[in-house]
Amino acid sequence: MNIYSAISSNKNKTWVIMFLFVVFVTTLVYIFSKAMGYGIGLAGIALVIAGFTSIGSYYYSDKLVLATTGAKEIKKQDFPNYYKIVENMCIAAGLPMPKVYVVSDPSPNAFATGRDPKHAVVCATTGLLEMLNDAELEGVVAHELSHVKNYDIRLMGVVAILVGFIAILSDLFIRATFFSNRDDDRGNAIFMVLAIIFAILSPIAATLIQLAVSRKREYLADASGALLTRYPEGLASALEKLEKDKTAPKVASNATAHLYIENPFDNKKVKNFFTGLFNTHPPLEERIKILRQM
Repeated sequence: MNIYSAISSNKNKTWVIMFLFVVFVTTLVYIFSKAMGYGIGLAGIALVIAGFTSIGSYYYSDKLVLATTGAKEIKKQDFPNYYKIVENMCIAAGLPMPKVYVVSDPSPNAFATGRDPKHAVVCATTGLLEMLNDAELEGVVAHELSHVKNYDIRLMGVVAILVGFIAILSDLFIRATFFSNRDDDRGNAIFMVLAIIFAILSPIAATLIQLAVSRKREYLADASGALLTRYPEGLASALEKLEKDKTAPKVASNATAHLYIENPFDNKKVKNFFTGLFNTHPPLEERIKILRQM
């Protein structure tokens, strides 16, 4: 597999997943509405609320992430080598210079955030900057800038909103069904049974879809980053060091784990398919293997 085919393959698979996700959400809204006997009116109100939520998330999610991690913006004189590498990779990628941040954390990791290339942020932990050589750091920065260039951050924001919408909708349905005093039977009994099953299982399924999209975007960013540096071994070597390091993270949380180049809480190799479904990232050994085949 070459770099170009890896990028093309992951793009196609990601959009298939996104299409299925939209179909899933539409079906869920329809079943809940029919079960409650409200037609599509209830679903319309819920979608309006979700729309306002998505707008707020679109503009302020990056600020929330930076505040949560305690990241600090730096200038060139603070970390000159790191800053220079970001500058060089931006020139190679044809991207505007993002804001550069550092998190004081001995656990090596990095992430990017921001709604588009003009509002992007690249952030690395002090542990990462101390551990990697220049070629490896270039690979990591190229990976994060690829997330920016491929609009992965925006895509994952949309997916996160869909997952949140499904969870809220399921919760509202369960509350309306089991805690209301309605005696009339406006809903169809078959739809009611289906709706209860969907309300219980859909948040789990939605989360699995979110994690699947996240894993696909990591493969795509690996391939795009390797294309940017023309040196896949740099990123492969960096991931190898991250795989061996077991330093506990100080500031990472489950809410932000999907943003990092490596899941900060994953200190064990995935042993089977089932546990792999619940990972935000593909196994590091698999990513390293693919990079070294390019």
